[in-house]
Amino acid sequence: MSKSPDHLDLPIFIKWLDFLKWLLVTTDRFPKKARFTFSERLNQLGLGVVEDLVEARYSKDKGQSLKRINLGLEKIRVLLRICFELRFLSTSAYEQAMSRLQEIGKMLGGWIKQTQTTGSLKQ
Repeated sequence: MSKSPDHLDLPIFIKWLDFLKWLLVTTDRFPKKARFTFSERLNQLGLGVVEDLVEARYSKDKGQSLKRINLGLEKIRVLLRICFELRFLSTSAYEQAMSRLQEIGKMLGGWIKQTQTTGSLKQ
């Protein structure tokens, strides 16, 4: 296997890209009636998180970006729960999504904590 630029990326970024690919494929399979509501919104939120991750990585003040990422994750969790309850997602797909989101959320929490600690030491 050849080395990709992924080795330069943050672990949370790699995990998010894997989740986003899963999300895009999964929402594409939603019933037609859900594509213009849930699919589109979930995909927009997922892509927004990618943008915020890039911004957080290269920004001096990471706090706002990290807050937006956290909020985006929570919005995706809620929308996926509704999709599960409406049976657009199978139980296994929902459990897989929640497990991945939980792992990414923990990574994000660590990054937020590290940023707050670093920020408080500078002041």
